[in-house]
Amino acid sequence: MRLISLQKKNGIATLTLNNVDESMNVVSDAWIDEMDAAIADVKADAAISGLIITSAKKSFMAGADLKVLVNAYRTFTPKDAFGFSQKATRMHRALETMGKPVVVALNGLALGGGYELALACHRRIIVDDTKAVVGLPEVNVGLLPGSGGTQRLPRMIGAKNALDALLSGKSYKPAEALKLGLVDEVVPADQLLARAAAWLATNPDPVRAWDKKGFATPESRGMVNPEAAALFAAATAGVAERGYNLPAPSAILSCVFEGLQLPMDRALAVESKYFARLLTDPVARNIIRTTFISKQAAAKGARRPKDEPTATFTKVGVLGAGMMGASLALVSAQAGVDVVLLDRDSATAQKGKDYAQRVLTKQVERGGIDRAAADAILARIHPTDDYAKLSGAELCIEAVFEDAEIKADVTKKAEKALGPAAIFATNTSTLPISTLANASQRPDQFIGMHFFSPVERMELVEIIVGKKTGQKALAAALDFAAKVRKTPIVVNDSRGFYTSRVFQILINEGAAMLAEGVEPARIENAVKSAGFPVGPLALLDEVTMDLPIKIVETSRAEEGDDYAPAVGLPVMYKMRELGRSSRKAGGGFYEYPADGKKHLWPGLRDVFPPKAHQPEQEELKKRILFSQAIETARCLEEGVLETAQDGDLGAVYGWGFPAWTGGTISYIDTIGLKEFVREADRLTQAYGPRFAPSPWLRALAEKGDSIYEQLEPTGR
Repeated sequence: MRLISLQKKNGIATLTLNNVDESMNVVSDAWIDEMDAAIADVKADAAISGLIITSAKKSFMAGADLKVLVNAYRTFTPKDAFGFSQKATRMHRALETMGKPVVVALNGLALGGGYELALACHRRIIVDDTKAVVGLPEVNVGLLPGSGGTQRLPRMIGAKNALDALLSGKSYKPAEALKLGLVDEVVPADQLLARAAAWLATNPDPVRAWDKKGFATPESRGMVNPEAAALFAAATAGVAERGYNLPAPSAILSCVFEGLQLPMDRALAVESKYFARLLTDPVARNIIRTTFISKQAAAKGARRPKDEPTATFTKVGVLGAGMMGASLALVSAQAGVDVVLLDRDSATAQKGKDYAQRVLTKQVERGGIDRAAADAILARIHPTDDYAKLSGAELCIEAVFEDAEIKADVTKKAEKALGPAAIFATNTSTLPISTLANASQRPDQFIGMHFFSPVERMELVEIIVGKKTGQKALAAALDFAAKVRKTPIVVNDSRGFYTSRVFQILINEGAAMLAEGVEPARIENAVKSAGFPVGPLALLDEVTMDLPIKIVETSRAEEGDDYAPAVGLPVMYKMRELGRSSRKAGGGFYEYPADGKKHLWPGLRDVFPPKAHQPEQEELKKRILFSQAIETARCLEEGVLETAQDGDLGAVYGWGFPAWTGGTISYIDTIGLKEFVREADRLTQAYGPRFAPSPWLRALAEKGDSIYEQLEPTGR
């Protein structure tokens, strides 16, 4: 057998997971077939009294291969998906009902299907190692545990704790897992197999509690039990609040509620039914494709020039010690790189290092890092006002004020100190890279790296290729993104690039709705119910009305009055006239009381009177989603974006486009190109030409219903 091995000695069988074709054990049809044969062998062997399951790899086992599941939306019928779930379910059921006790020795990580295998065993012993986590993270990719996880866990640890684990998708370290009952023992690595054998020597009962007559949980009576009724009512409210447009949390809740009122085998069939429904839903496809497959590919250098040697980084320069520069210095130092943090004077540069110290101190207080490690990171940050100290840096990142003249000045000063091979990156959100590169003596080594603030918490970096940017600079930028563990997308130069350009659409559409007389609370609620973390009016308060106004005014001054018609601009001008341009200015669309929560400014009703007949929330949601998707399609058409994957990654991780959509391009594909174009035409008639599909998009719709499948035949 290629995926497992079975040894028998002194009346005990040991089944070892060891997929010779992969670096990790994963669930597959072939693995289930080998497991079925091994279980039948152990059951039939009268000389064997018990079974130990462990792994020959560093990790115990992960779940099913998501690269297979992502295509299930197109290749599986609901019947196929139900059968896929039931095959693993039957194997687990055969394991726990074969009449012999089974103990699993978890020598490392056990997540998803790997932990479901552990749940099907009679006892779970885990190694005392914080990397050996257990959990059921399926909800994070739009699915639910499909081989018993939603049924065994609540029967073992109670519905409340099980729902917490299932709905959060959290991974648990050994100590916490033991406390919650997710495992039964935590032991040193050198005692793992011996403790498993010792437990089997106690002649344990091989019949699970739920297979004994009369088994029930407090939740088995459903809503008749007041405590159960309160638990599920609260859980339902929580799912409704957090899970807009996400079918997995609701399906998990239904699985647990329905399953606990049924015998185990019928409950497992209910679980498979809900699993099949999710697996054949485009939401799961969207989430898996973008947040796992595309993200993983980007992190591994999918857009990296293949022929360029890997760049190494021992020293980087960061110009500007404000919020962005300070964050960049921190993540660079955390990655083991020495950082020269430069600003106009030493005191200002020191403030940037002080920021890093505050962040690290909080991590120490929370137990995420020890003091010695924090001090070592801080020691790598060197604040200064002396450009000469940039000498020897392989990369210099400029993060000064968003002003072309200031950026040009620091570029020239830095290049005098940098070596001839150094890469110069500008962190800008809107200014064209090719224009900024005019200040460089080496424009082929000049590139844009648009990080998002705060850098230590935001995953994305948008890498912008200018007209003269060379392949060496692109490769180095991607290598540095990997070094600091960021997810990179690569875009071509244009004003606003990709993420800032489409983010402008979000805030402008929200402001335009306000100008039309839509109630501000309806705007904010519609956008949040679509799945965005924050409404557009609250976002405008944070970024300030001044920033989008300046962007449009600068663009029009350079490119003419027809540039970027911003439908929300009159609203922003009006708010600025009223002295309400931002949260920083004391208030904008919202009030920010010192002793209470922020709330919408009551004066908005006088400035922008609401109309008598308010639009449906679904119409507002559609406007927000369509406007950004159409602009993303324009970015693809113009060559600002080269791949659908980059478009979706940038949308989800750049400005918080809802993960259930998979991103702006996946959202179009979910609706279907033909229907999307038809609906965009209706929105154009109702709200204006900004919703009009281009001839390019119409031509794609004539050829097929998916942008992904036309740009990349695999559909991935």
